[in-house]
Amino acid sequence: MVDPLSEVIALLRPRTVFSKIISGAGRWAVRYSDFGQPSFCTVLDGSCRLTVEGHEPLTLEAGDFLLLPKTPGFTMSGFEPSSAKHIDPTVSSAPTNEVRHGTPDGDPDVRLLGGSFVFDSRDADLLVSLLPALVHVRGVERLSTLVHLVRDEATAERPGRDLVLGRLVEVMLIEALRTIQGDMAPAGLLRGLGDARIAIAIREMHSDPARTWTVEDLAKTAALSRSVFFDRFTSAVGVPPIEYLLGWRMAIAKDLLRQQDISLAEVAERVGYSSASTFSTAFSRHVGQPPGRFAREGGNQV
Repeated sequence: MVDPLSEVIALLRPRTVFSKIISGAGRWAVRYSDFGQPSFCTVLDGSCRLTVEGHEPLTLEAGDFLLLPKTPGFTMSGFEPSSAKHIDPTVSSAPTNEVRHGTPDGDPDVRLLGGSFVFDSRDADLLVSLLPALVHVRGVERLSTLVHLVRDEATAERPGRDLVLGRLVEVMLIEALRTIQGDMAPAGLLRGLGDARIAIAIREMHSDPARTWTVEDLAKTAALSRSVFFDRFTSAVGVPPIEYLLGWRMAIAKDLLRQQDISLAEVAERVGYSSASTFSTAFSRHVGQPPGRFAREGGNQV
């Protein structure tokens, strides 16, 4: 059976993991400016406050896991009032030792293992838009174990390190995201997959993107009327079904075009277009440049 979530993560191609230990004690607060890349952390001991732009403040406790697929600005602090020290993650050097905030001596009030990575896909924005902006998971030991494995691998110089890190981060992402499927997830792929009827239609689109799908066809696969299916899909996923299908087709097309060993006609056929010219028109409208130019430039302009 096709797994849409795994396909999205695979196309994102996570890589280049950086990790560090962060601790805080007494009065402390740090304000990180917008980073734009994915980041994660797990709380090893203690607790602290976290306020992410666009979200309600959180209390992070031991065992918590946090994932930000496209890290916006955020403030992390202790529980006593303190002026926040500004940190720009795009220019800060990577520390080799534990980063300590607040009182430098004694036991910390909180210790976290945090990290960041990049998505090696030029379609990251499109694909990340299908995921929640913030994932906060409490008490899932598997996630803490995965973060420790990521840190262990990232700090070692073993053969195959980059491949192992890529696979570990993929597993970590899927493990975190699968915990919030259903009504608890915001509109997007995860919420759609949490609806048994809508999930059938999403899997069908991923299984056969070249098929000439209509809303009526998809509604039948979900055993719903056209109007009920359309409203339910749009509410769950955040976009109408055919718009979702178009986005997925274009993500596949971009991935194929970067391979540079496949003809335009074959790409068109594999994503559901009857001719290269029809595909070229749709691709240019969606992406902003013709597929031939996109392929020549390796997708670097998009």
